[in-house]
Amino acid sequence: MNYFEGENLSQDPVHGYIPFSASFDADEISERDIIDSPWVQRLRQIHQLQTAWLVYPTAEHTRFQHSLGAMHLASRTLARFYQSLLDVCHAAGETLPSRNYLESLTRMAALLHDVGHGPFGHFFDVRFLSDFGLNHEKLGAEIIRQRLAPMLRKIRRNPLGTLEENEILDPEQIAFLIVRPSATHDSSAPLWLRLLRTLFSGLYTVDNMDFVLRDAFMTGFSSQAFDIDRLLHYSFFTKNGLTVHPRGTATLIRFLTVRAELFRSIYFHRTVRAIDLFLNELFLASRELLFPGSGGEGSRNPLENLDAYLHFTEWSLLVDVSRWDRSPNPKKRELAPKWADFLTRRVPFHLAAETTALFFVGQREQTSVFADADAFHRAIVAGLPESLQSIPFEVDIARHLHRPDSHRPAAAQNFLYNPTTDRIQCLDEEELFRHIPQSYRICRVYTKEKDHIKPLAQSLETLTQNASSDDETNM
Repeated sequence: MNYFEGENLSQDPVHGYIPFSASFDADEISERDIIDSPWVQRLRQIHQLQTAWLVYPTAEHTRFQHSLGAMHLASRTLARFYQSLLDVCHAAGETLPSRNYLESLTRMAALLHDVGHGPFGHFFDVRFLSDFGLNHEKLGAEIIRQRLAPMLRKIRRNPLGTLEENEILDPEQIAFLIVRPSATHDSSAPLWLRLLRTLFSGLYTVDNMDFVLRDAFMTGFSSQAFDIDRLLHYSFFTKNGLTVHPRGTATLIRFLTVRAELFRSIYFHRTVRAIDLFLNELFLASRELLFPGSGGEGSRNPLENLDAYLHFTEWSLLVDVSRWDRSPNPKKRELAPKWADFLTRRVPFHLAAETTALFFVGQREQTSVFADADAFHRAIVAGLPESLQSIPFEVDIARHLHRPDSHRPAAAQNFLYNPTTDRIQCLDEEELFRHIPQSYRICRVYTKEKDHIKPLAQSLETLTQNASSDDETNM
């Protein structure tokens, strides 16, 4: 008997070997068939690190590698949390699908959670998909429904085992898992499915646990960013949601701290954000020409033109714009030199100054001068000498949410267990967790003219000092 038939391994620098099911015969749909499908293979052509790969030379990993890693972590988390999921749902009088059904469901959701991403990842969400009321999660859910559903329904196996004869994998449940909740209390889905969604949209998920480990490793930030084994060991499901034992809170805080530092050092690196400013200029001028292609056929809404979206990646976009200097379209020829500057990393913006504003629970972040780009820009202008108040410059506010407000839907999925009282409580009641800032904003001023750096820096310094004085007065 061939014990290895029906399974393949992928060797991963972060997780080691990642197993997945392979077909026994031509009539079977396996996990490998989903991985090899054009929609998943497309993710090889989209960098995981938006534009940070242009700053960190070794960070060439893609959404494809991350998706395989997330799939692997889905198995690890389910293996650890399955018994508590069973106990909670049985106590609520709810019957679960088979263990192997849950395994395949979470693995496929993790594999496909980024399938809707476009070029430059989250940047494309904000600069393009939002025009149509979309983001990569909503678009990914539709790709699952409209393109991958027939294959997903035919999956029968995973590395753990086989689904029951009467079970068919439900693409709607996969789509449900990858879209973060829009309401704190969503009782339309069964309890077991709502609990599984906390593995995709809570504080620590199969998505962000993989990208923290992977991005830290690939950029050289850290070879072991946090102790994932301990974090998973001391986590379990309760009726409230994903819950951490006090013995795991220090590890959870370490994870949140490292994740915040990755944002500060890598995703929000000063040159990365300068590249994003430049890319934003290019997108504003070019987006009418970028999708669905140079010919302009079809709808600009990707949801109405999925066939074109399948072939729309960073590779296709960057190859297209590199040829615009030879295009018969005059607007493309006009924009070609700027895209050439982008492709050769000739970024026109210089950092003049920056400051970081921390916000803790109870502080009014939205009323701060650092909360709004327009208000921040006006404040910088007001601090300049009158003769320089017309100089051109750009402001950039990079915001990281250390932990969501406890009243937000995504935050209301993670809890703390108190073994002394046998009570499930809000994470905010834990002393160490309560002292983590709720968010921070890195506020920067960029200019294309080096002569303007000093006065802009002086204006921001004065603004920061005044803001600090106001904060002390209001205490």
